[in-house]
Amino acid sequence: MVRRYQGILLSALIVSLFFILYLMMQIIKTVLIQAAVEESWLLRLCVNLAGYGCILIPGFVAYKYVKSTDYLERTDLGSFGRFVKLCLGDSCPDLPKSVESTSNPLVQNHSQGKRALQLLYCFGGLQTSYLIWGVLQEKIMTQASEYYNADDERANFKDSEFLVFVNRVLAFAFSGIHLMFTKHPRHNCPLYKYVYCSLTNILSSWCQYEALKFVTFPTQVLVKASKIIPVMIMGKVVSKKKFEYYEYVTAVMMSIGMIMFLLNNGGDQKGVKETTVSGIVLMAMYMTMDSFTSNWQSKLFSTYHMSSVQMMCGVNLFSCLFTAVSLVSQGSLFKSFLFMSKFPSFALDCFFLSLCSASGQLFIFYTIATFGPVVFVIITTLRQVFAILLSCIIYDHHLSALAAFGVSVVFIAIFLRIYCNQRLRNIRKQQLRNVCQG
Repeated sequence: MVRRYQGILLSALIVSLFFILYLMMQIIKTVLIQAAVEESWLLRLCVNLAGYGCILIPGFVAYKYVKSTDYLERTDLGSFGRFVKLCLGDSCPDLPKSVESTSNPLVQNHSQGKRALQLLYCFGGLQTSYLIWGVLQEKIMTQASEYYNADDERANFKDSEFLVFVNRVLAFAFSGIHLMFTKHPRHNCPLYKYVYCSLTNILSSWCQYEALKFVTFPTQVLVKASKIIPVMIMGKVVSKKKFEYYEYVTAVMMSIGMIMFLLNNGGDQKGVKETTVSGIVLMAMYMTMDSFTSNWQSKLFSTYHMSSVQMMCGVNLFSCLFTAVSLVSQGSLFKSFLFMSKFPSFALDCFFLSLCSASGQLFIFYTIATFGPVVFVIITTLRQVFAILLSCIIYDHHLSALAAFGVSVVFIAIFLRIYCNQRLRNIRKQQLRNVCQG
């Protein structure tokens, strides 16, 4: 009887905490001046974080309650108990299984012609998805063009979190459908493990969208191309990774190229010094969050051996939950849908933005499974070059000669890094082969 009441108490605790925090959000919303929130990205970020707290705090309290009471040790858990175990239980890590490489026909040998067609398919899919995504992202967030309707009403869309939300909803749907119709390893990862990288994933995406209000799209692309620097730093902190000397050299080259670009790209400034500082801070936050996301996901992959699509589905599940609750608590979800209904062209842009983002993620997994990470990195690097050129052509960005040289230095460093990685891998394979033969 006592154990049955534990389930009732746990559910009541979660629901009560959620509604208390939700009411607090409503109070905060009435106290804050809406105009001030719209003008300050820092206030918007704080409000978003408060919205995420409506999920995080009850979840944390539930986790502590479950661990302190040994709730999951019961044999008669019932439906609610099994759900709690799925979310908070510490499943045993599965044995390493390379399902995506052994049972997947993509990695089997094919004829040269078929491989060439597959490579063309991957290249075209990645370039099309992410180039269109980049153009639409810049169009929406930089206010490059006002939206207007048949009544000649004109407006700009400013809510970055809503764009993150619709992107994650479509990505979750795509990954869920993919899981239903394809074979994957048994999922052993507790769902709460996805919360960490899901939170940093939506924050990095939000920072990326917000930054476009303060920096040009070419600047953002170049900063993202150089994110290997914070990834290395985060790898040292999170995973205690060691790096080769050439990795430090190329990281320094990227830093120099970035400095040359940022200091000499004065022909396209978007405002006063304060807005430039805001853009730099937002991009720094983006790279920090994104670096943590990739390192945490790598840790989950190595521990629980889930497939990439399972990871995509798990992360986007919580991303949908966080952003939906935050938007509803702020009252902006309805406003955004109302904006969609008033301006059908925005609804179309939003749909294709999300479609390109979701399909791009699936192309990433397909490319890595078929050709490996080296080919994927080369295609991605070329895509970043094309994205900068396309943005400069469509939106008339000006690059000085020294800024263009800085861009070249960054991408030369990236290709040099790819070459050194591949060469080092081949040398180690040869050494291992010699040891085995000897």
